[in-house]
Amino acid sequence: MTRSWVPSLQSRLVVSTVLLLTVVSLVVGVGAALSLRGYLYRQLDDQVTEIARFRSDPPPGDPDRRPPPPDAGGGFVGGGPDRPANTLEVTVDDGRIVRAVLLGRPGTSRPVDPAQVAPAIATTPGRPPHTLDIEGLGSFRFAAATGEDGTVTVVGLSTGALENTVAELVVREAVIFGIGVGLAGVAAAFTTRRTLRPLHRVSATARRVSELPLASGEVELAERVPAADADPRSEVGQVGAALNRMLGHVGAALAARQDSETRLRRFVADASHELRTPLAAIRGYNELAARRAEDLPPEVAGLLDRMGSQTQRMTALVEDLLLLARLDAGRPLAREPVDLARLVADAVADAHVAAPGHRWSLDLPAGDEDDGTLLGVVGDPERLHQVVANLLANARTHTPAGTLVTVTLRAATAEGRAVVRLEVVDDGPGIPLDLLPHVAERFARGDTGRARTTGSTGLGLSIVAAVVAEHGGRLDIASRPGETRFAVELPAADTTADTTADTTTGTSGETTVAAPANPGVGLSSRP
Repeated sequence: MTRSWVPSLQSRLVVSTVLLLTVVSLVVGVGAALSLRGYLYRQLDDQVTEIARFRSDPPPGDPDRRPPPPDAGGGFVGGGPDRPANTLEVTVDDGRIVRAVLLGRPGTSRPVDPAQVAPAIATTPGRPPHTLDIEGLGSFRFAAATGEDGTVTVVGLSTGALENTVAELVVREAVIFGIGVGLAGVAAAFTTRRTLRPLHRVSATARRVSELPLASGEVELAERVPAADADPRSEVGQVGAALNRMLGHVGAALAARQDSETRLRRFVADASHELRTPLAAIRGYNELAARRAEDLPPEVAGLLDRMGSQTQRMTALVEDLLLLARLDAGRPLAREPVDLARLVADAVADAHVAAPGHRWSLDLPAGDEDDGTLLGVVGDPERLHQVVANLLANARTHTPAGTLVTVTLRAATAEGRAVVRLEVVDDGPGIPLDLLPHVAERFARGDTGRARTTGSTGLGLSIVAAVVAEHGGRLDIASRPGETRFAVELPAADTTADTTADTTTGTSGETTVAAPANPGVGLSSRP
């Protein structure tokens, strides 16, 4: 699904300004053109009415010596001496056209076919001037007057020059207003950019804060909007000041959260450390009493055995809590070369002994020792063994007997660096979709779909995620009914391990979800 383009505030302001100026220019231009056209038509009407009155009173016996039309052919509507004649005179007697002449400068007048000017008969004295289209001659504004001899003289003035004047005005307005709107758009873009610079700086501050890792760990929230952009006397300053106050509250909350987490980690570490001593004593007394189980009643011997198993489980829980507390506190792990192939082989052998009812399969690259290429990493061998053991224990615990568990170890490349990829795949019932995003969190437990058949602390996968992240690797978890896949990628021994967990997506076709509690974990669900 593609995201639709959303215009910025600056572009919206510029476009709004240009549109507003365009509308104003159109209104002004159209209004000016209509006003000029109306004014010119009123002048033309006065002129044609006056000409009709003068031409309707010729000297007796000499109709060709009528008074010349006022400014005929030479005024505004007539043009100059080099322009064609623009005055049409039609004499109507008893409803018949007896004379039709196109008047102009001396020597330019010429008769017109009466049939051509037949529409002029409709013009009667007293009728307001009106426009008629004469075939072959163009559009004329007509007015009529009655002479002393009873004939009607109809005079028409061409509207061509008037319409050309209005058209020329429209063209010039379009050019002038277009240039004006363009310049105004450039000025608006420059002005809005300068005006919005403080807002951009406020946005940049908020963006830098949003990119900070605030979910866990100690966070120093030193980002603030500059004082120049936090002046409450302006709208942008009010936003900047509000953002600074919010960042102050967030910084205080993060400091309080970090302090609480620190106290909690210290408590867990101290409690776990203190619990180891009494648990060791209980375990020792239990083992001492178990040596004389033959002298005890059978039910007491059974209770001692049960107490011993629970003591071992509680000891394992305390050790896991202490390990997580140490990892949270940032205590460095051992760094030495580790041959993962040998480590994985030993862990699979141990799992086969612990769960003979499962089918175990180990897939290692053939001949990796013969050609001198070891699947090695740099890290803490004890913790890496715990990672593999926890993954195998998770598969053993949450799948029924007869489940095939396949362990694969390969050299690979991810994000341009050499890695060692460990995969633990089982064909069990899978992880429920609602549990999948939280499966690597602490004390996460499966439902009946993956009900545990033995005791489980809910810390195994969280330890895996924490140790893998501490080694600069990542954990991907993908599950569907019939296949659950745990994939661990660790930097190879000949590369520089990045202590920050990779955030690339998982297998092609899978949707990766980041686990907030473990930045080195990617979770994906495959339908």
